[in-house]
Amino acid sequence: QQLQDNVPTFSNEVAFQIVEEELNQNFEDVFELVEPEPIAAASIGQVYKARLLKNGQLVALKIQRPNTEEVVELDLYVLRWWGGVYNKIFELLGRNINLQSVMDDFGTLLYAEIDYIAEAANARRFSELYAQDVAIADVFVPKVYSELTSRKVLTMEWVDGFRLTDSASLEANNLDRKKLVDTLVQCSLRQIMENGFFHADPHAGNLLATKDGRLCYLDFGMMSYAAAKQRNGFLLAVVHIVNRDWSALVKVYQNLGFIPEGTDVQPIENALEDALPDVLNSDISELNFKNVVGKLGDIMYTYPFSLPPFYISIIRCLGVLEGLAIQVDPKSRIISKAYPYVANRVLTDDSQEELREALRRLIFTSDGSIRWSRLESLLDEAKDSSGFDVVPVLDKLIDYAISSEGEGLLNEIADQIVKEADSLGRDTLIYFTQAAGALSIRDEKSAAKAMQSLVHALQSNKEEVHGQEGVEKESKVPTPIVSFLDTLREDLAETLPEPTASMKRTMKLGLLLGTRGASSLATTTSKGNAASATASTISKFTPLVRKLSQEPRVRQKAGEIVARLSERLVSRGLRAAFSLPPPKFETAMVANDNEKN
Repeated sequence: QQLQDNVPTFSNEVAFQIVEEELNQNFEDVFELVEPEPIAAASIGQVYKARLLKNGQLVALKIQRPNTEEVVELDLYVLRWWGGVYNKIFELLGRNINLQSVMDDFGTLLYAEIDYIAEAANARRFSELYAQDVAIADVFVPKVYSELTSRKVLTMEWVDGFRLTDSASLEANNLDRKKLVDTLVQCSLRQIMENGFFHADPHAGNLLATKDGRLCYLDFGMMSYAAAKQRNGFLLAVVHIVNRDWSALVKVYQNLGFIPEGTDVQPIENALEDALPDVLNSDISELNFKNVVGKLGDIMYTYPFSLPPFYISIIRCLGVLEGLAIQVDPKSRIISKAYPYVANRVLTDDSQEELREALRRLIFTSDGSIRWSRLESLLDEAKDSSGFDVVPVLDKLIDYAISSEGEGLLNEIADQIVKEADSLGRDTLIYFTQAAGALSIRDEKSAAKAMQSLVHALQSNKEEVHGQEGVEKESKVPTPIVSFLDTLREDLAETLPEPTASMKRTMKLGLLLGTRGASSLATTTSKGNAASATASTISKFTPLVRKLSQEPRVRQKAGEIVARLSERLVSRGLRAAFSLPPPKFETAMVANDNEKN
C-alpha cells in the first residue's frame, strides 16, 4: 500500500510537453487544470484532474512518465539474462522450469500496460462485458475519450468516490462495505470464470466506491485472459478439492499442462491430501486463500509443476482481491464467497462437457447414487448467487433419472419419497395433536395469554392501517392482514412445539425450490400482483411435470409409491388401534436385493 501511495511525481512542464507532442495540440487549448498538481502518481504515469474546454466535462488525464519504455526494455533484458542462468541451474537439478518464458509473458503484460491505446480498448471491452447497464448491477466503468488518447496519454471521465479502505468516508456517506466487497468478488468471478477477460490488478488504488453506492473500476493496463478450457479446468479443480478427489485433481492439472506426462503422480496425490483442508467442513480461518495457495505452492515447488501465465494471473488476482476484501471486511474470505457462484455454475450451466462432469462428480457417487446432503448444500449456496434459476437444475436431474443410466436413481428417489412422506405424515399428525393441546384453554392463565396475543396482534394491525394512509397500492408495504398474521405467528411461536426434523426438511426444500429459488423466476407484474407472480413461477415447472408424466417408468414408480404409502398408512392404523409398536419398513431397493438372493 505504501509503494502504491508514495510514488514521486515528475514536473508539470515535462508532463504537458508530452501531452502536446502526443495529441499535436496546445495543452491550454484543450484542458484546464482543476488541481494544479497531480492528484495521483504511479510507477508508469501520473494523473491530473482537468476540465475539457470544449464542453466543461471533468476528466482524469493520465500522462506516462518520460523514458518509461526504455526503462522497461532494460529491466526485461536483465531479467531474461538472469532467467537463462537459473534455467541452467534448474536443468542440473532435473526441474523443467523456464524462467525466460515467464519473463517473456511478464514482458507482454508490461508492454500492454504502457500502451494507453491498448488500455483504452481494454476499458471499453470491460464496460461492454461487465458494466451495470449490460451485465452486473452496481458496477461502473468511466467513459474513454478516444480522440484525446494516445500511447502515452489517456483521457477518461472523472469519477468522484472513495477508496474501499477509507472506512471513515464510507461510513459518513452510508455506503455498505460488505455489499461493495460482494459486488467486487462476484464481478471478479464472472470475469475469470465466464468470459475469461479479467482485471488482473484489483488493488485498492484501482477501485472506487461512488457516492451512489456503485463500484467503479479504474486502470485497465493490466488485464489477462483465460480460454474456456482453462476456465473450466480451474472450476473443475475447485470441485475436486471440495470432493477431496485428489486423483481427479491431478488429472486436471495434467490436462492443463501443469504436470508433464509420465510423472509419478501418487506422491503428488498424497501431498495434496495432507496439505489441503476440507472445503465444506473446515473452519473459516483455514479457508484463507493465501493459506490454501501457500500449501499448493509448497507442493508445486516440491514436485515437477510448470505453471502457465494464465494460472499465475488468476492466482495473483484472487490473492490481491482477498487482501483488499480483508482490509474492508476482516471476516471476508474469497473461497467462501466464491462457493455460491461455483455451485450456481455447475448446477445451471449445461453448455460444456467439463461442467456436466463437474456436476456429476459433485452430486453423484461412483455407483450412481445421489448425494442428497451435497445437493441440498449446493442449492442452499447457489440461491445466494445472482441469476440463480432452479428449473434447469431440476431438468438435469430429471433427464438423468429417466435415462438408461438412471434406473437406480429412480428407485432411490422413490424410496426417499416414501420414507419422507411417511415420516412427514406421522410427524405432522403428532405435531398438530401437540399443538392443539398447547393452544387449548385449560384455565384462566391460558385464557389470559390467548387474549393477550390477540390484543397484541390487533394493536399491531391498527398501527399498520394508520401507517399505510396515503401509501399507493403499488407499494410493497405489507397489508394489514399480513402484519396481523405475522404478529400472531410470533406470539404463538413461544407456545407451539418445535417442528420435527422431517417437517424442517420439507420446509427447507420448499424454501429452496419455491420462495428463494423461484424469486429469480417470477415475472414482476406492473402492480406487484403476488398471485400473478406465483402463477408465473408455477408455470415454469409445468414442462418438467409434463416430461415426468409422459415417461412410462416414472408413471410406474408413481403407482408403486402410492401403493407403498397406502400399505404403510393401513399398517400404522391397525397397529395403533391394537396398541402395538409402530411397524418397521424396508426400502424397495433392499427388498429387491433380498428377492435376488
